[in-house]
Amino acid sequence: MAEPGDARVLRRRRATFGAGRGGSLLPGKRGSEAATESRGSPGERRREAGEEAREKGKSDKQKRRNESSADPLCCHRAQESLLSSASGYNNYRGVLNWCVVMLILSNARLFLENLLRHGILVDPIQVVSLFLKDPYSWPAACLIIASNLFIMVALYTERQLSKGSFSELVGFVVHCINLTITLTFPAAVVLAVPSVTPVGGAFALGLYTILFLKLYSYRDVNMWCRDLSSAKAKKLSRSLSCPTGLAGEHYKVCYPGNLTIKDLYYFVFAPTLCYELNFPRSPKIRMGFLMRRLIEMLFFTQLLVALTQQWMVPIIQSSMKPLEDMDLSRMMERLLRLAVPNHLLWLMFFYWFFHSSLNFSAELLCFGDRQFYKDWWNSETVTYFWQNWNIPVHKWCLRHFYKPLLRKGFSKIVSQSAVFFLSAFFHEYLVSIPLRMFRLWAFMGMMAQLPLAWFVGHFLRGNYGNAAVWMSLIIGQPFAVLMYVHDYYVLHYRQDTD
Repeated sequence: MAEPGDARVLRRRRATFGAGRGGSLLPGKRGSEAATESRGSPGERRREAGEEAREKGKSDKQKRRNESSADPLCCHRAQESLLSSASGYNNYRGVLNWCVVMLILSNARLFLENLLRHGILVDPIQVVSLFLKDPYSWPAACLIIASNLFIMVALYTERQLSKGSFSELVGFVVHCINLTITLTFPAAVVLAVPSVTPVGGAFALGLYTILFLKLYSYRDVNMWCRDLSSAKAKKLSRSLSCPTGLAGEHYKVCYPGNLTIKDLYYFVFAPTLCYELNFPRSPKIRMGFLMRRLIEMLFFTQLLVALTQQWMVPIIQSSMKPLEDMDLSRMMERLLRLAVPNHLLWLMFFYWFFHSSLNFSAELLCFGDRQFYKDWWNSETVTYFWQNWNIPVHKWCLRHFYKPLLRKGFSKIVSQSAVFFLSAFFHEYLVSIPLRMFRLWAFMGMMAQLPLAWFVGHFLRGNYGNAAVWMSLIIGQPFAVLMYVHDYYVLHYRQDTD
């Protein structure tokens, strides 16, 4: 019978065809391995894989075209709306541009309305009068010059401590007295001398507050160095500092070699509140960068003054009557009207101070650490905002106040509350004393951040938390401004008007 023979021939033909498709019939190797070897080098295999992927992509596109054209009556497929989070769409550049255009147009309308109603109110001479009542009497400038006395007392005390002439207790007492007078002396002068204007007093007290924080850090770091042996002091000087030059051209300073007038005054003028024996340094001054920051400082200074006179002052003046009559609806309308220019001026001030001014001083002093702020505008919690919008103050609080409280056994909640309390004290110190009235609006506003931070952190997340942070900034500040202006008006001008 011939059928079994035909079956064997047919099986041999199928086996030969299958071996040809496998690429090899070598004994001891599989067909895929032999095919891999026959493809050549890894580069050739990668090129072949890329070509296969492109061909596969083309085939998939062609397949989709064929599917779409297979049924001419079909025009739908399963897909999400672009504004749905499930769609994966994230290109909202046009929406952002639209928001910017609408913001510009709305503010342009308000500015034009302001000009038509009030005329041009910008007066450079009035700016000078905000700092000086008498051109021959400069009490705020004299206060700033007198601050050098407190700097020299701190340096003298540290030198005596390094030589052993003062005990640690005596040095601690001298530093406490010096720091206490640093805060109380300018406050007493501002309150006692009538010729000190509110703006000049606020400027002087702001500089004294910065000096207080710097001298506190100066005292702490030198005390840490003294608490260690000479070998550990050198190790601490390295751990408290960063590399001082890109090419290593600056030598390291070790305790007590840092106790010099040059070193202390460099720290006083440097854009930082935390003292180090060796600051990170930039290799040279970039004149182009320096001039750009200087032009920005001058431009934004003039713009801030002009917008305050032209935009803020008329709104504040028109808000006095509703505040006196306690007309809640009119008060709310004035608050919302004041919120836009106040917030715009606050943003300009942030850029002027934290970017232009601090970068200018850092470039002039070759100060290397330029991180004066982080992405606070993306804050989803109130705590994140306060930690990232003012990095110099945050570093000081973390290094010299928050962590020492934790080391003494206090909980994180208590330590964080203490930091907010300290910040609230200085906010009130910088507002109430120059205005010569104590209403605690700034203090209560800062302390209100604690329950707000708890609420936002527990109940709002993501975009909702970020919106809550922005709302607190836009609404909270003009409310405090209106309260202080109203109280100042009632205290100084109400009686004269009556």
